[in-house]
Amino acid sequence: MPLKKKVQDTHISPDLKALHLAMVGIASVMNRPRNDERLLQEAGVKLDQALFRLLVMIERVGPIGVVDLADRLGRDYTTISRQVAKLAAMELVTRRGNPQDRRIREATIAPKGKEMTDRLDAARERIGRHIFQSWAPQEVADLVRLMGRFASALEAQERETG
Repeated sequence: MPLKKKVQDTHISPDLKALHLAMVGIASVMNRPRNDERLLQEAGVKLDQALFRLLVMIERVGPIGVVDLADRLGRDYTTISRQVAKLAAMELVTRRGNPQDRRIREATIAPKGKEMTDRLDAARERIGRHIFQSWAPQEVADLVRLMGRFASALEAQERETG
């Protein structure tokens, strides 16, 4: 039995296609090594790019286990485990047991790592100000609000579907 198309839904497909294209564009720019290099240079931080992304993720969502971290980054957990060990050896993160599940060793940001991510955030702020210089403050606020809402909805769907 064919589904009836509602008139008010006719705009969804082109909008979702445009949204997907915008997300692909954002992901493409964010995944370019030269942009990571630019941010690291702007922040005055000397760190391997793979470790940089990992450090930022740990700071943003930690404490976090290696398996969850690998899943979020789309990488193999053994590789992530080795990289977390490197960050720990550099005193940028610490490792600890999970209070609810002793099998899980979580990574959390260390003071030295937090100082580094603060410098990266300041550099990100300077770069962002340049990008948004022609935007009205309300446009930036709307983008932040809507992107946050969208990210929350995506995360909720991910949790629901496993």
